[in-house]
Amino acid sequence: AARPNGQPQGTKICQFKLVLLGESAVGKSSLVLRFVKGQFHEYQESTIGAAFLTQSVCLDDTTVKFEIWDTAGQERYHSLAPMYYRGAQAAIVVYDITNQETFARAKSWVKELQRQASPSIVIALAGNKADLASKRLVEYEEAQAYADDNSLLFMETSAKTAMNVNELFMAIGE
Repeated sequence: AARPNGQPQGTKICQFKLVLLGESAVGKSSLVLRFVKGQFHEYQESTIGAAFLTQSVCLDDTTVKFEIWDTAGQERYHSLAPMYYRGAQAAIVVYDITNQETFARAKSWVKELQRQASPSIVIALAGNKADLASKRLVEYEEAQAYADDNSLLFMETSAKTAMNVNELFMAIGE
């Protein structure tokens, strides 16, 4: 039987605040755009402050609505980050597999979340730009070991080819 709003009975709706963190140009906005709209733009403008998008997915008998805060990666916006991750149930820390510095920076974001965010926050590490594997500077095994040591979800993704993008968000929803 369906309820008047068209939701089947027994369907739970969960809303989760999710924040994306990482250096500028690692592909945070591209991951969100791929997940929410199924689109990819080769030249994505830098995010100023943060962008807000929503997307719902169905997991078993639950509709999970993600309230996604896509934060700016430039250093000058770093002081704003706590405003976005405060109260967040999930965070995706993104780095570029072709740039070792972005991986080092991702680790400091993880530390900051572990120190300051909600103790129950789900943190996912995303090694983006997997389509550029020939230019890889961050080894998969190194990132996986770091994720394992810090109890993080980990996937390599490509916003360009859509590799693991939906899977990443679904794993967080689970």
